Amino acid sequence: MKLIAFNGSPRKGWNTHTLLENVLDGAKSKGAEVELIHLYKLDYKGCRSCFACKRKGVTVEQCVIKDGLLPVLKSVRECDAVVLGSPIYLGCVTGEMRSFMERLLFPYVSYDKKPPTFPRKIKSAIIYTMNINEAELPAYGYRSFMEANESYLARVFGNAESMLVTGTRQFRDYDKYAASRFDGEARKRRHDTVFKEDCAKAFDLGARLVAE
Repeated sequence: MKLIAFNGSPRKGWNTHTLLENVLDGAKSKGAEVELIHLYKLDYKGCRSCFACKRKGVTVEQCVIKDGLLPVLKSVRECDAVVLGSPIYLGCVTGEMRSFMERLLFPYVSYDKKPPTFPRKIKSAIIYTMNINEAELPAYGYRSFMEANESYLARVFGNAESMLVTGTRQFRDYDKYAASRFDGEARKRRHDTVFKEDCAKAFDLGARLVAE
């Protein structure tokens, strides 16, 4: 079994990256091979609407654009589980993650009246990290795009699940930033307690995704 995780955050060592590392640890605890790919290290753009993947008679393997994403997309075809991780920027995933999802998923979404063309069913999940707390989710409307993302993942890969991590800590020292809306000490306490529980959940997610 192999699980590949994709980090859509530019901040190594912070919330999203840490959660994905726990996912990998969970998968490794079940004997799986794992790989973590940092999207911000790759040179690529989103879908170009070339529609090469929609031409008649074409056998789609992955997006045909030859850039830094091509070997990554090929590796997805050979793995057993994929996990995407992204912080929320301006009410959505990061630009790198959105571009990656376009290139990852669109080639397999059929325009004919037939199922998606990914060659087999694999397990998938997406992890979101965000400033707001869980009670604020309805007011910000995050659920709709999260449900859409999960739907696309499930449509292509056969199944998907989402994990939401709220109230995350953005800075080590809040006094250095114009961020009076947030209580830095409260965020630190939450990071030391609730976030540890979230990491345990991420570990369990990784183990579950590679379970036979």
